[in-house]
Amino acid sequence: MNFKEEKMKITVGENERAFLFRNGRFVRMLGTGRHRLFRFLGEEVRRLDVDDEPLNADIPLPVYLRDENFAREVETVRVPDGHVALHYVDGRFAGVLEPGEHTYWKVFRNHDFKLVDTGDEVAALPPLVQEAIPNSLCERVEVDAHEVALLYVDGRFERLLEPGRYFFWRNGRDIDWTPCDLRIRQVDVAGQEILTLDKVALRLNFVCTYRVLDPVRLYREQEDPERQLYAALQLALREVVGHLRFDELLERRNDLGSMVLEALPHDGIVEFVSAGLRDVVLPGEIREIMNTVLVAEKKAQASVITRREEVASTRSLLNTAKLMEENATLFKLKELEYLERICEKVGSISLDNASGILEQLRTMTALGGAKPDGR
Repeated sequence: MNFKEEKMKITVGENERAFLFRNGRFVRMLGTGRHRLFRFLGEEVRRLDVDDEPLNADIPLPVYLRDENFAREVETVRVPDGHVALHYVDGRFAGVLEPGEHTYWKVFRNHDFKLVDTGDEVAALPPLVQEAIPNSLCERVEVDAHEVALLYVDGRFERLLEPGRYFFWRNGRDIDWTPCDLRIRQVDVAGQEILTLDKVALRLNFVCTYRVLDPVRLYREQEDPERQLYAALQLALREVVGHLRFDELLERRNDLGSMVLEALPHDGIVEFVSAGLRDVVLPGEIREIMNTVLVAEKKAQASVITRREEVASTRSLLNTAKLMEENATLFKLKELEYLERICEKVGSISLDNASGILEQLRTMTALGGAKPDGR
């Protein structure tokens, strides 16, 4: 046997440690320096970098911990169920450790651990720690400024969450939440076919706005709140329209919103803010009848206006005749007005003084018009 070949020297650096095995069994840990290794005894080494964290042992950790040198150079923390450990390296937060056993080299660093009961509120932890918690351990809930949220634990309502950010330990529980918008929201009821009191089928488009007053009752007492609100609005609209005749509906369409608001339930869960009729779609035959009625109404209005103008014109002529009969000067002025109009169309007209100007003009008109130069 060549002992020189079967014996060798190894060097372990400052940032290394070597585990000595003999015939596959752990013997001890080799620290920094030079060491002899006897192959004929079945010795071999496995090197580890002390900068690698955490320590990943290829055999059960208690086997290594039997070596006093190894035990002095590592820090081990056991995290029980229902807890997590906050890991600090040289005084700085490094992460969150889940339940189990964790081992770290402490050759060049100091490690500190703080156990936290996952039954406590996460809000007690600093924000930096909260953000580092794995999603497998914690449920994050963010409630916007215009919302509240209903928190459920294992399917049962726990409490109402105000706007803000929340962290809850899962701890084997099912954490869920339902957001509720507290702003004014809108419900559209479109294409509703409803019969009026006189059996006229109409298609209505209606809109309503509301705000939630009691989100807890809204979501705990009703399976689908939005669907229930839509159904309540739909029924109220049908009830109001069903008690109105077609003509009444058209006349009171601007009041239909307030009538529907009065018919809606007022139980303190939801406040209905406003409502209004957006569109009325008439059947084809009703639309044709209404167009015919509208045309007839417009013709009647035009006929009345024409008669009024004729009466006004006749009354004006009668008043003018009475004034000329009572006032000779006004009569003469009227003659001159007629004369001026005729002169615009002919060169000259000869008249005598035997009779009135108007009478002569009428005679000349009857004979076919005035002759130039009176001849």
